[in-house]
Amino acid sequence: MRVIEPHIHMIARTTADYERMALMHTVACCEPAFWAGYDRTSAEAFYDYFTHLTTFEPTRAAQYLIQHYAYICMNPKEADDLALAREVIAFIPEFLERPNVLGIGEIGLNRCTANELVVFEEQVELAVQRRQLLWLHTPHLGDKLKGTRLMLDALKARGDVDPERVCFDHIEEHTVGMVRDAGFWASMTIYPVTKNSPARVVDTLESYGIDHLMVDASGDWGPSDPGTLHQAIFEMRRRGHDDDTVETVFYDNPCFFLGQSPRFALRPRRPRADAWGERGAAPSSATSSATTSATASATATP
Repeated sequence: MRVIEPHIHMIARTTADYERMALMHTVACCEPAFWAGYDRTSAEAFYDYFTHLTTFEPTRAAQYLIQHYAYICMNPKEADDLALAREVIAFIPEFLERPNVLGIGEIGLNRCTANELVVFEEQVELAVQRRQLLWLHTPHLGDKLKGTRLMLDALKARGDVDPERVCFDHIEEHTVGMVRDAGFWASMTIYPVTKNSPARVVDTLESYGIDHLMVDASGDWGPSDPGTLHQAIFEMRRRGHDDDTVETVFYDNPCFFLGQSPRFALRPRRPRADAWGERGAAPSSATSSATTSATASATATP
């Protein structure tokens, strides 16, 4: 079985974690740009960080036969400083040309402020202009529902965002339905304190089905562990799910989403129509509204 980690902050992990991931059959990982544990004081600090994500980190991963990919962005936790955010956004296009960059992320909302929403919308515009994948950060805990709704409304209002190319991350039980119903991808983060447990992730997969869903470990500076992804794999198997279904969730589904970028080198084992059944057919129009995309996804046939 092969595993793809769709969201993990390897800059916060030791090389020993790459070795552990490789021994657990991880063949690729994706690292979205985010907060450093402190607020950066200049745009140059972001430039250096993006350089690390696109040069050193892929080299470190390759030592363990893991393909490293990245998303570049002005993260929501530091986006309230509008002047600094716009300085950073100005040089993001340079990094979108790097060979391991798949898109823009993780953008989104933190405290759901007006400035955060402006920065979110400006980066969505950049992604649409340059045909980039979008990886979205939904807020923590009490702000999650409000922030998810705000982002959904902003994307729907544009009318030119393809939901198939957008993934909402840190999704939980109270937000998964609205994201999936709008035709977007959703990823569930296993985080022992503020997000999902392996058991909750499997509960959601059993309740909502496996299409348009991914699972990630985040693995950043807080209490987290790359191994929790594999705890979810074990939990699925413990409950009697067959290996084919498990590999669809943890390998094929990331391939279906990430493979929309020509830079992503891995391929799914089979077409998604075969993997998902009726829910696997492509939407009738890439630019359909979120509502009609959800309807098409629910009723299309392979």
